[in-house]
Amino acid sequence: MGERGPGETSGGWPDAWQEAWHDLVAHARRTVADGLVVGTSGNVSVRVGDAVLVTPSGIPYERLRARDLLAVDLRGRRVAGELAPTSELPLHLAVYRTTEARAVVHTHAVHATAVSTLVDELPAVHYMTAVLGGPVRVAPYATFGSDELARHALTALRGRSGCLLRNHGTLVHGADLREAYDNTAQLEWMCRVWLAAASVPGRTPTLVPEDELARVRERFRGYGQR
Repeated sequence: MGERGPGETSGGWPDAWQEAWHDLVAHARRTVADGLVVGTSGNVSVRVGDAVLVTPSGIPYERLRARDLLAVDLRGRRVAGELAPTSELPLHLAVYRTTEARAVVHTHAVHATAVSTLVDELPAVHYMTAVLGGPVRVAPYATFGSDELARHALTALRGRSGCLLRNHGTLVHGADLREAYDNTAQLEWMCRVWLAAASVPGRTPTLVPEDELARVRERFRGYGQR
C-alpha cells in the first residue's frame, strides 16, 4: 500500500505487528474509498496476541505510515507508538475482552446509520443475515467513546458478530480484518435493501424465516475454496 516512505523505519516492532499494521491501514483506507466513513470517522483494530493495534484519533487514514503504528494492551495501556488511540477504544476493547474476535471494524455507514434511527432490529431481509448470526440488533444510543456505549454494544452483540449503534453506525467483529470488513460491507448493503423495500407504500418486505437462516449458517460452514 506504499505506507512506508523513504527513510522511514519500522520502529523495531515485531514482524507480526508490522504486518498487522500494514493490513489495518489498508482496510481503514478502504472504509473511506468505499464510502463507509467520512473524514476521520469510524475506526479499525486488530488483535495480535495480547496487543491491540488500533487507528489513532483524528488522523486521516491516507496520512498513516509504518512509523505511526499504535498498540495498546487489553486494559487500554499504550505499549507501542506515540499517537492517541481512537476515542472509541473502549468499544473495541470490550469486544476483545468478551469474544474470540481478532478484528473490529466500526463505521458511520449511511444506510446502516439511517436504519439505526428507525427500528430496534434489522429484519432478515436477506439470507446473508445468517452470516452475522441473525437479525441485527440496534444498541441504544450513548455518547461516543463512553463505557455506556460499549455496554450497550455488547448486549446487542450477544449471539451476533455485528450490530447497529443507534444514531451512530455499525460495529462488526471477525476472525480477521477481511472477515470483519466484508461483513461490515454486507451489513450496509442489507440496510440499503431493507430501506428500499420498506419504502414502497402499501407493501411489507418478506423476511427469511429462522429455520432457513439456520440452514444457511450450516451451508456457509463449508462455503468457498479451501
